[in-house]
Amino acid sequence: MTRVKRGIVTKKRHKRLLKETKGYWGQRSNIIKRAKETLLRAMAFAYKGRKLKKRDMRGLFIVRISAAAKQNGISYNQFIHGLNKAQVTLNRKMLSQLAIYEPEAFSKLAQIAQQ
Repeated sequence: MTRVKRGIVTKKRHKRLLKETKGYWGQRSNIIKRAKETLLRAMAFAYKGRKLKKRDMRGLFIVRISAAAKQNGISYNQFIHGLNKAQVTLNRKMLSQLAIYEPEAFSKLAQIAQQ
């Protein structure tokens, strides 16, 4: 029976790992063990970052809406509450876009929220 050598598979796996860690500093880019540790950590941070990005963006949208609402003489919470009562279903991302690019439309929404 012939002997099975697994060097090809291992080399392929190692090459793929080193390709992903290209550009890392020092041993992190060219020593298999260090590269693997670093890549696992980087992937964990990337996963966490994708979740945090959503949170950060929502905060940014709220800040923008709040600033625009204050320019129209209404607070953020009164603005959102008024829109909910008037059954205006716009998410915060679209409201912030309106506040930046269509201030007239946003002021009309502010008037609707005040009534």
